[in-house]
Amino acid sequence: MANPFLQTDFEIRWSQLTPEHIALAIEQALTDAQTAIDEIAGRDVKTVTFENTFLALEKSTERLNQAWGKVTHLQLVADSPALRDAHNAMLPKVSAFFARIPLNAALWERLRAFWNTAAADELSPVRRRYLEETVADFRQQGADLAQEKRARFEALQSELAQVTQKYAENVLDATNAWELIVEDEARLAGLPEHAKAAAQRSAEAKGKAAWRFTLHMPSQEPFMTYLEDAELRREMWTAAVAVGGKAPHDNSPLVLRILALRTEKAAMLGKANFADLTLERRMAKSAATALAFVEDMGVRAKTAFAHECLELEEFKARSLGTSAGRLAPWEIGYWAEKLRKVRYDFDEEQLRPFFPMDRVIGGLFELAKRVFGLAIVERTDGSAEVWHPEVKFYDMRDDGGRHVGSFYADWHPRESKRGGAWMDSFITGGPRPDGSRAPHLGLMCGNMTPPVGDKPALLTHREVQTIFHEFGHLIHHLLGEVEIKALNGVNVAWDFVELPSQILENWCWERESLDLFARHHETGAAIPEEMFTKMVAARNFRSACAVMRQTAFGKMDLLLHAKPELTAGLTGDVESVARAAIAECLIPTEPASPTIVKRFTHLFSNPVGYAAGYYSYKWAEVLDADAFTRFKKEGVFSRKVGAAFVEHILSKGNSADPAELFRAFMGRDPELTALLKRCGLAA
Repeated sequence: MANPFLQTDFEIRWSQLTPEHIALAIEQALTDAQTAIDEIAGRDVKTVTFENTFLALEKSTERLNQAWGKVTHLQLVADSPALRDAHNAMLPKVSAFFARIPLNAALWERLRAFWNTAAADELSPVRRRYLEETVADFRQQGADLAQEKRARFEALQSELAQVTQKYAENVLDATNAWELIVEDEARLAGLPEHAKAAAQRSAEAKGKAAWRFTLHMPSQEPFMTYLEDAELRREMWTAAVAVGGKAPHDNSPLVLRILALRTEKAAMLGKANFADLTLERRMAKSAATALAFVEDMGVRAKTAFAHECLELEEFKARSLGTSAGRLAPWEIGYWAEKLRKVRYDFDEEQLRPFFPMDRVIGGLFELAKRVFGLAIVERTDGSAEVWHPEVKFYDMRDDGGRHVGSFYADWHPRESKRGGAWMDSFITGGPRPDGSRAPHLGLMCGNMTPPVGDKPALLTHREVQTIFHEFGHLIHHLLGEVEIKALNGVNVAWDFVELPSQILENWCWERESLDLFARHHETGAAIPEEMFTKMVAARNFRSACAVMRQTAFGKMDLLLHAKPELTAGLTGDVESVARAAIAECLIPTEPASPTIVKRFTHLFSNPVGYAAGYYSYKWAEVLDADAFTRFKKEGVFSRKVGAAFVEHILSKGNSADPAELFRAFMGRDPELTALLKRCGLAA
């Protein structure tokens, strides 16, 4: 029987994917992939074609990518000591293998040989795009390095993979290591009932008759927003900001090592810094362009930001009859929510009963049907296994009945599961040479408010937006129609990849679309018009603080990766450097709140990931706000506009320059106006 990690069935048999199979599977996949690459590298240079070089190279690692993808996915959603050990034992080998591919001189010679043929100039646009992207990938990964430097470059890549994996493990382990047990119910005054019930259930699961709180967001967020007991809020805040900052989970030395390795990598490839290396093939093109964009957003928000900070200080002082002064960092969320209630007579918790998880998912699928012509049905016949009982499996068909893809959805937190929300893929399908089409297989994961007892999972509006966001990424993958898998789906420039996800969030603010799913879980009633009006009015409450928060993250990221001199030779705490880089973007508090540099998994839990690319969220907001104006103009349920978005954006992957794709959809280049209006920074 084939190793379960090497099976290529569309329906993955998760029950068979146990840690003892990992080493044998990955070793075999590595051997097979190396054999395929050796065959390409050994080919007579005079016989090279696009098919026997570039296409053969793409296919050479497909089996390995699928097998390793299952391993890394399980490590994210079902972590265990045995799984972690098996994953980490193979990680250096897998990392080293992929690092060696561009350093294979014979392989590079064959690729360049075809690159210089007349046949290369006659390729179809998609094939030419793949040829150019592959050559650029090789050069960016050291293909032109002198022979004596290649061993160091390979070792560097391998170490970077291991150090970033350890960073991610530290964040997860530190998050799970902390709990707060409250035995006196009186101290929970102000906490919403759903949060209190969830905490009681969490305590019961640990055999305790009390209320248990953790650093997972469904527990932490309502606690820090509503709990009246400031001392308890301080205790949770202290624990949260310490994640990744204390032994045995201290990421301080890892951050410095990661930055040093990235700087060395950039220098070996002839770049001034890692940010310039990373961004040369993205929409921004350079660190200077990205930094100028981020700083411009900060300048536009600066005046309003200062006003919002002062306003909150004065509001607290008036409420308590004291003189105004700096708030403690564990007071910001609490007093901001009180100010929101006073100003708009609106409490986000009032919306929660209107967002039961099942209705939200159902409404999302109905929206997908109306706008994009997609029919989504849960598969319940047992033919598709899942990795946890809470996970669901769905099939997606287009309006012609064609099976475009399937996906898993895993929405609730577990201790064995990484925090945050994400989308990923298991199988990339698309057009086949015979004219047929293979379906794609993907997944969506999150850490949303779970159900409590016999009550359904009731979500916050922010959680609803997160689900829509990840679904946008998902359909970008599932609707890909590019013949070359490496160019399909979400394999696009990092500062373009958030357009499909962020544009979906806009429907969470439209009355027409909200009425599809925002229904009271007991009565079925829609959100009352008065409440909807308040919700929209409060949308830009403290929006300058929100803009400045994203500016801070993007600026810290870019400065750490564009100015290696900031951390070169540093042996102490990286916090002081990170804070100095973004001090003017931070809400002034007493005491000062540390940055998230030691728990910033977007930047440091992957060899590249969002490193030097966190600005992409705000960059893509410009694109999504602008693109959604077409839906607003022609109808939020417009099938015509939805079809155009599928045709020009979702189906095209990286088959053309992203700026060209945006122009094809909008008929022009993006404009900043729509975003500034949406976040209240322009009339």
